[in-house]
Amino acid sequence: MLKRLHVKNYVLIDSLEIEFPAGLVIITGQTGAGKSILLGALSLLLGAKADASIIGVSSDNCVVEAEFGNIDNPELAAVLAENDVDADGGTLVIRRVVNPSGRSRSFVNDSPVPVQLLSEISSFLVDIHSQHQTALLTDRHFQLSMLDHFAGNGRILEDYVDIYRKHAAAAAELSSLEDRIGQARRDCEYNRARWERLDKASLKSGELEELESEQKRLANAEEIKESLCAAEQFLSSVSFAGEEHSVSSLIKDACRCVDRISGCMPSLAPLSGRLESCRIELEDIVSELSEMNSRTEISQERLEAVEERMSLLYSLMQSYSCQSVEELMEVRDSLASSLSDLSEGEERLAALRQEKDSLYGLLKERASELSLSRKKAAPSFSASIRDSVRGLELPDAEFSADILPAEPGISGADTILFRFSADGKRLEDVAKCASGGERSRLMLAMKALMAKFTEMPTMIFDEIDTGVSGSVADKMGSMICEMGKDMQVFAITHLPQVAAKGDAHYLVSKENSSGRTISSIKRLDSAGRIQEVARMLSGSVLTDAAIANAKSLLGVN
Repeated sequence: MLKRLHVKNYVLIDSLEIEFPAGLVIITGQTGAGKSILLGALSLLLGAKADASIIGVSSDNCVVEAEFGNIDNPELAAVLAENDVDADGGTLVIRRVVNPSGRSRSFVNDSPVPVQLLSEISSFLVDIHSQHQTALLTDRHFQLSMLDHFAGNGRILEDYVDIYRKHAAAAAELSSLEDRIGQARRDCEYNRARWERLDKASLKSGELEELESEQKRLANAEEIKESLCAAEQFLSSVSFAGEEHSVSSLIKDACRCVDRISGCMPSLAPLSGRLESCRIELEDIVSELSEMNSRTEISQERLEAVEERMSLLYSLMQSYSCQSVEELMEVRDSLASSLSDLSEGEERLAALRQEKDSLYGLLKERASELSLSRKKAAPSFSASIRDSVRGLELPDAEFSADILPAEPGISGADTILFRFSADGKRLEDVAKCASGGERSRLMLAMKALMAKFTEMPTMIFDEIDTGVSGSVADKMGSMICEMGKDMQVFAITHLPQVAAKGDAHYLVSKENSSGRTISSIKRLDSAGRIQEVARMLSGSVLTDAAIANAKSLLGVN
């Protein structure tokens, strides 16, 4: 239940702090006094959209805070636990702060939370019936919801919705996959031909660089071989003293000459070692030149083969807009992956179709179970609404909730039609036949029924008695009062017959202070209630008759 409400700098409310008891709480006040502003502040607290227009004349932040007590709902506890909010022994303190720019921050038990959480938990705390909510009587989802509450279809509906969402998700994934696979199939032959061409090329990383190097050697093989032969010849055969000698043997002879005189000139000893190093290095060079010469082949066939391979690689690079063989290999692998994905996608497609069909079978089973329960409960539901409305001075009223087949949707495979007749002669769609007063009575009857079958701790009626008066208003007040025995009920009303039924009575008023108009609310004592009910009976001028009538309504001597 709502135990305390604090509002600061909200529209015409400067600051107020007020506590509320259990039972039926009456809120009255003249038109324009600010009753709707108070309801707006509470709606803001429960997740309504915030903007800068709600900020009062002060430049301070707008703050709305409420304390809800005696909270004992396992589902609400689970939602709070999921969002790391401590339930604090069954008490929730919800606070919404809006700064002058229109941005807001939300807190539950001093823990910052997203505003979406306020909307989610509000469904466990308060049901607000606004002045225009009778339009819901023509809303099929609302109508089904009322019947499901009455029938106790919560578990069945929860199972159905879970399966429905899984089926919808599978259907959406299937549709998307079918589109992708359809496109892949259209591209398949083209991609396969491209992949086969690259796969057949047997691409290797670094191959083009090696081929270019080999092609250069082969194309200049004759010149290379001639130069190698000449170099080897120069180092292997030198004419000296009329004889042919190798450079190596001449260096060796020079080395012996130096060794003979090194005893006389010690400084020559290192030269002998250096000459020997030169000789060894020279012999090694001659050996390598000889080996290179022997390996160098003049092969026109190999040159043609290398150039043909290079031409193929260049052609592939141009065809696939690549700059290297490595890029070609990436394209090849990507095409192979897409062809593989198509195969895997077709397997997933088959599995999804089977999953969708299986879920649809379960969906039909739950929908059938839900429909059967609704049809079974509809007569009792209709009779309960009919009897309640007849008790509100429509003695011949008839009401029926007709269950009709429909395509499976989020609420099941049913639609519903509320039919009503005030005189009991011909039942017609509520949207076409019920007057404003009749709709108010119907809605109150449904809310009273809802109060019996839900665990909602607080219900707020904002002028649900619009369009009725006299003894009908008295009976509506009695019905609301009866609801207040099982839950906390707020009734914002202009009717004295309803106002007199409350356990507590609050007056909303508007006054001028320092040139500003502000709204305030206070709890009335016994004398104050008599004055307010009398005002509601007679207007601004209180007559003795109005005061006497007010005392009679309030049961005060």
